[in-house]
Order: sequence, then C-alpha cells, then structure tokens
Amino acid sequence: MIYLASQSPRRLQLLNQIGIKPTIINVDIDETRQPDEPANHYAARLAAGKAKAGLELLSNDVDAPVIGADTVVVCDDRILGKPRDKEDGIAMLQLLSGRIHKVITAVAIINKTHIQKCVVESEVTFTHLTQAEIEDYWNTGEPKDKAGAYAIQGLAAAYISYVKGSYSAVVGLPLFEVAKILKENFEIRI
Repeated sequence: MIYLASQSPRRLQLLNQIGIKPTIINVDIDETRQPDEPANHYAARLAAGKAKAGLELLSNDVDAPVIGADTVVVCDDRILGKPRDKEDGIAMLQLLSGRIHKVITAVAIINKTHIQKCVVESEVTFTHLTQAEIEDYWNTGEPKDKAGAYAIQGLAAAYISYVKGSYSAVVGLPLFEVAKILKENFEIRI
C-alpha cells in the first residue's frame, strides 16, 4: 500500500501511469512562505510537511510510504502560485509570455522509520502570446487553479515550445525520481 498526501488529480494520474494505485489522504498544512525563503526550500518544506501530515493520519499499525509533493513556478525570482483572480492570472501569463521560467517540484516520501526527499527543477519556454490568446486561455477556466496560471498537460501545451528537464515534474510529480526512491528505499516493486 502507498498513500498520496495530495488532492491533485494530476499527481494521482501520474502515479497511475506507472502502475501505482495510491490511497489518497487529505491533508491541510500552512503553506505560507517564510521571509526570503528560496523557492526550492519552500517547495521541499511543503512536500515534507504534507507527507508528515499524511503519516500522522494513519493508524499506528500502518507502516506504508506516504508521498507528499509541491510544485512552484518561478519567473524573475518570483514564485507564481495559483492566481487569486482573473487580473492576477492574466498578469502571470503576460509575465511568462515569450520567456523561459523554472518549475520546481519537490517530493518527500516518508514512513515510520525514514524520509527520502528530492527536488527537481525544469525549465519551460513559453511562446509569445498575444493578449487575445491570454484572454481566450484564461476564459477556458483551466488556469484558475494552477500554479503559474497554466497546465502544461492541458490546453497550454499549445504555448510551450520547449521543456528542459522532467515533463512529469512540470505536471506535478517527477515520476523517474519517485519510482527510484520507492524501489531503492521502500522496497516497492514498480
């Protein structure tokens, strides 16, 4: 048995893609960024916090791995979370248009005896978007609950000209690294 401390349907789909059928654990942690906290530390802290919160919800006789993850989009050293509203989402897409930005996904996998972590950084290149394209994309509804106001696995794929790094990490979970950690540290066959 493997647990996923995430409500993200994308992370569940990614795990299913490599044959893992986790049990979902709903966790709620404080996601406030600390002052001057680097993006990679922020993502790693949240991933570990989610995994630990998930483990705490399990009964004492369960010693299965719990996966926690967090993804942040970074442009100009600014973390782009989920947009607050249309104006915020439009501003994010304008910032990303025609530029390269970073997507950092951190993963923490924990059980009662140990924790393993990794942070994967990828670069994503957006094509230049017209204002009409930005407005049309926003109006699809897809960007409203996505970090950086876009989903690479969705309609925004038409705007991504290049990805350097892990595509699955940009979606929300670096599958190669997760599979490696599960096999090498938790004796999970994949």
